[in-house]
Amino acid sequence: MIFDFRFWRYLANQQELIDNLGSSNMRDFKKRAWMVGFFGLLLFVVQELWGMNTQHITSVYALGGKDSFAIARLVSLAGIIIWAVLYLSFHFFGIAFLLNKITGIELSKLAVLQLYVVGILLLEKALLFFIFMMLGMTTPVSLFSFGPLAATVFDHPFLVFFFNQLSIFTALIIALQVRFIRSFTDMNPRMIVIIIIAIHIVMALITATVGILPLEEWFLRVVEGGTPQ
Repeated sequence: MIFDFRFWRYLANQQELIDNLGSSNMRDFKKRAWMVGFFGLLLFVVQELWGMNTQHITSVYALGGKDSFAIARLVSLAGIIIWAVLYLSFHFFGIAFLLNKITGIELSKLAVLQLYVVGILLLEKALLFFIFMMLGMTTPVSLFSFGPLAATVFDHPFLVFFFNQLSIFTALIIALQVRFIRSFTDMNPRMIVIIIIAIHIVMALITATVGILPLEEWFLRVVEGGTPQ
């Protein structure tokens, strides 16, 4: 049997999707995957053009004038496009490959799972971006995460960045991954939960580590290399 993959239909009917994957062949998946990827890339670009997370190039205008600022904006835009491709590829291909090696589940099934993970991550970013546009301002932490709470308790940026990666959407993703994987493997359910949570903790630690690197200083050194002091 063959069933047509519909992203929004199966988002709210995961059990039906799991049953279909176990008994039928799927079509139109690649088309939906490209659509999600395009939306993700567009979201990152729109955020960049709006000015989200571009405060690191503000000083370039004062130091180098319009020309240096224009170059900085182009470099920043190119950087965000590269980052978007890496981000989407990692969560879609990278995590699917890792779970395939750990669980032995077919990569094609795990690709379906990770497409929904990417969709949920993009939904979180889109909602946060919408809120920022309504407020006309941004914050360094997600309103849906433990980041704001961590900022009131801890002084170290690493801990704030770490808890900022743990949100209500993270919990939703973990629940989705555990349910999906349990349906296609005989692994101990408790072990599956531990593995999935461990993966998310490791990713949060890596993101927090990158967050405390002086990326802004490095960026300014590159852009301002030829700028008169």
